[in-house]
Amino acid sequence: MLRNRKGFTLIELLIVVVIIGILAAIAIPKFASTKDQAKRKSLQSDVRNVMTAQEAYFGTYNVYASDVGSLGFIASAGNTVTVTADGAVGFSVTASNATISADPKECTVTVGDGTPTDGVINCGATPAP
Repeated sequence: MLRNRKGFTLIELLIVVVIIGILAAIAIPKFASTKDQAKRKSLQSDVRNVMTAQEAYFGTYNVYASDVGSLGFIASAGNTVTVTADGAVGFSVTASNATISADPKECTVTVGDGTPTDGVINCGATPAP
């Protein structure tokens, strides 16, 4: 007598599990890279926002703020932002994030030094637009 069996065999299920594992092994590193890119973009954004806050502060007090607290700036989650100022001459900003898995883990900018990179945000080897 013929039985009508419905369902998958153990071999078919194992093959599907192996295929899903291979796809996951390919996708997970891409996802980690995408997270790092997003964190670097948040660093760039924080540096730009501090630059804007510094110019507003300068417009009011005619001197650059020497700390982030004076600007009323709150960094994005996971980011650490430091500011150093040279009175009314210029300032520099460094934003870093220790949770980024690969270098660069920080972005910097210097404003008022008169070099060709004056005011250009630098995250590692490539200046940010």
